[in-house]
Amino acid sequence: MISTLLPALGSGGLVGFSLGLVGGGGSILATPLLLYVVGVTDPHVAIGTSAVAVSINAYANLIAHARKGHVRWLCAAVFASVGTLGAFLGSSLGLAIDGKRLLLFFGGLMVVVGLLMLRPRSAGAAPERPVDRRMCLLTGAAALGTGMASGFFGIGGGFLIVPALVFATGMPMINAIGSSLLAVGTFGLATALNYARAGLIDWGIAAQFVAGGIVGGILGMLLATRLSAGKATLNRIFAALILTVAVYVIVKNLPAGVG
Repeated sequence: MISTLLPALGSGGLVGFSLGLVGGGGSILATPLLLYVVGVTDPHVAIGTSAVAVSINAYANLIAHARKGHVRWLCAAVFASVGTLGAFLGSSLGLAIDGKRLLLFFGGLMVVVGLLMLRPRSAGAAPERPVDRRMCLLTGAAALGTGMASGFFGIGGGFLIVPALVFATGMPMINAIGSSLLAVGTFGLATALNYARAGLIDWGIAAQFVAGGIVGGILGMLLATRLSAGKATLNRIFAALILTVAVYVIVKNLPAGVG
């Protein structure tokens, strides 16, 4: 357990920093880090352990963002509850499709999302919508679609949740990041419970990962707060991170002999 301490703390710090800064990237980063840096040998244990760590880190970052006033609680609650239903439906569909093909499709979806986030907006466009029945219905529809995609592709969904909240509500990026963490934590908790029942979680490594993630999350949240003054900056960082991971996911999952 001592041999994993520094790698797990460092890897958890990176995951927490990503969650605190842009509200996404947790599960996409956590599983590869557990496998290739921390040294977890069983991919299923890595997925289960990362789900625990990402869920706890997301909730911890949610508290930090809430203290800064970054969370729109009604939107966050609607998104988390409806999205969880979507994740269940999506995961049921995803079980019938080969895992590598799922990740390849997911990489393509991330490219589309990243390019949409880079699309310039005019200064007066897309004001934040009032919290009313129409906005809640639109948020619920976005949550259902995002949750289904998250469950279908077997990846946490933070990359999809943040832009979906921005498009559905018109809220500023910093509020979408803070609000998304309730859904990220809830989706991760649902996955973690399933893996825990199967005995596929390394609780010691999970604790180390969470400890590093809490520190990284605080640093990411502080940087996100500072960067939020420049409205386009967080969008560009978020889009660049999405596109970088998309390229990695696509290249790793191309069929043999392609590329």
